[in-house]
Amino acid sequence: MLQQLRSYITKEQLFTAADPLLLAVSGGLDSIVLTHLCVQAGIKVEMAHCNFQLRGAESERDETFVRTLAESYGIPLFVRRFDTETYAAAHKRSIQVAARELRYQWLEELRQERGLSFIATAHHMQDNVETVWMNLSKGTGIAGLHGILPVQGRIVRPLLFATREEIKAYADAENLQHVEDSSNTTDKYTRNFFRHQVLPRLEEVLPEVVKNTGSSIERFREAEILYRQAVEIHKKKLIEQRGEEYFIPILKLQQAVPLATIAYEILKPFQCSTAQAAQVVELLNSEPGKWIATATHRIVRDRKWLIITPLEATASTHFIIEEAQHLVQLPDMLLKLEQLAREGFTVPATASIACLDLQQVQFPLILRRWKKGDYFYPLGMAKKKKLSRFFIDQKLSLPEKEKVWVLESHKRIIWVAGMRIDDRFKITDKTRKILKLELA
Repeated sequence: MLQQLRSYITKEQLFTAADPLLLAVSGGLDSIVLTHLCVQAGIKVEMAHCNFQLRGAESERDETFVRTLAESYGIPLFVRRFDTETYAAAHKRSIQVAARELRYQWLEELRQERGLSFIATAHHMQDNVETVWMNLSKGTGIAGLHGILPVQGRIVRPLLFATREEIKAYADAENLQHVEDSSNTTDKYTRNFFRHQVLPRLEEVLPEVVKNTGSSIERFREAEILYRQAVEIHKKKLIEQRGEEYFIPILKLQQAVPLATIAYEILKPFQCSTAQAAQVVELLNSEPGKWIATATHRIVRDRKWLIITPLEATASTHFIIEEAQHLVQLPDMLLKLEQLAREGFTVPATASIACLDLQQVQFPLILRRWKKGDYFYPLGMAKKKKLSRFFIDQKLSLPEKEKVWVLESHKRIIWVAGMRIDDRFKITDKTRKILKLELA
């Protein structure tokens, strides 16, 4: 067992001989065996025990047992008592989740405080197999099949190579004492149900199910590495970032194989669920303008692109502009206003600058986001046009439409900012003064 431990540490590159560990010791069989093995291997360790105060006298018994154990080994021990039930209620967590959060938060704080390299837990092969079967049953995808990783950040699991039977046999051979957690006997927890009901039934038909699944886990981990590499290749081919927005070419995505999996993986960073990814695939064959919202983003079907844009507040923002005002700071740009004489002035040929007949303009002006029903008379046209139709003609995507500002004078739109002025406010031969508007 000791040799297997050393081989596993080397194989998985868990830590070096110079790395001191913080052992999480509950007093149960697994953590007792891990402690004994580390001592026998000459690994420098310190011990930590969590008392969650959930089992009355039994919790006190466990703490006393671990204190005695640490003293017998001459190992520094740190104990923390938690008011787990209060924490669970305050943070709306189940007792199990609350205990896990409290445990790992404290262990990491203690590791840093003590200057130790890693936290070592006593998870073993059976724990890993249970995790994989639970993940498979819940449908967590390929990421769930790697089970409990040997190294995860600053947490290492040196006993993952060993079965529960091997651990018990070692404890018996070394005459190691331990305490039993009575909560492990109940089937009300999902893990215990798999431990006591599911896996024993599988073992009746397939006696080597634990070891066989354990071997498969290693292959799953390697397959996941290849899978991730392939996903990254597709991401580089399919996703183009432009500022805060992301563009995916519809035709290329439609040709991707396997489509459903690739769509899910490239959309997952935008909080897209499996069900929503399937809806996005359907979106590829829908008409432009349709969209799906995730918790953080909106995925819009444009003509040639899927456009992923961060969710923004939908309320319109209005700015009142008085005649003496020269600057307006918008959330995404700056508007400059200037009054000029007509004589000798040349209108710049740029969309970011608009020049209007000041005599036709009535202050105060209102600068706002466009809304449904808005219309204006585009420069060069005698007939009015709805902005929604104008945007279609300009081939604007939905995210682009939502960023459009309009400048209004006496309930008439005089400028679709950065795009087109209203024909009724254009400069003519009769113009004497100009209102120059510039976006910066």
